[in-house]
Amino acid sequence: MTSAPAPAAAPARPRPRVLLASTAVSVTALLLLVAVGTLFHEPLLIPPLAASMALVAGTPDLPLAQPRSVLGGQLLSALTGFAVLAVTGPGPWGAALAGGLALGVMSAARTPHSPAAATAVIVTLQDPPFRSFLALLALASLLLVATGLAGARLSGRRYPAYWL
Repeated sequence: MTSAPAPAAAPARPRPRVLLASTAVSVTALLLLVAVGTLFHEPLLIPPLAASMALVAGTPDLPLAQPRSVLGGQLLSALTGFAVLAVTGPGPWGAALAGGLALGVMSAARTPHSPAAATAVIVTLQDPPFRSFLALLALASLLLVATGLAGARLSGRRYPAYWL
């Protein structure tokens, strides 16, 4: 007779330096994203990018937080959203399809980044201008990675674990 596996323990409490640095970097990055989003009239990018920043600042060792996944996942998901939009037009049915397909595209490309599925949904619901949206998304994703690098220096953590 085998016994059931022991339940997983809650994560360890972060060291104060890590907690302060990751919080400060997250707030800074999100305020910068609001400024950029306001400047380019794209405030809806904030929710998926806030989730991306939570991964980069809070769990920088996970594959989901690596630059390859943040940049690649966001851009591939946006492209998936635009492809679905071209077929279905804007709306909730296409948005649901785009979100699900984006997860598959990211997995196939080895760029897992679950917050980016929301980017595909936003594209399909919002129908933004292709070039300016992709440029803004690339800039915002690079900003997240850059602030993640700064946060790692402040906290003494390692980021990224890998680039490509």
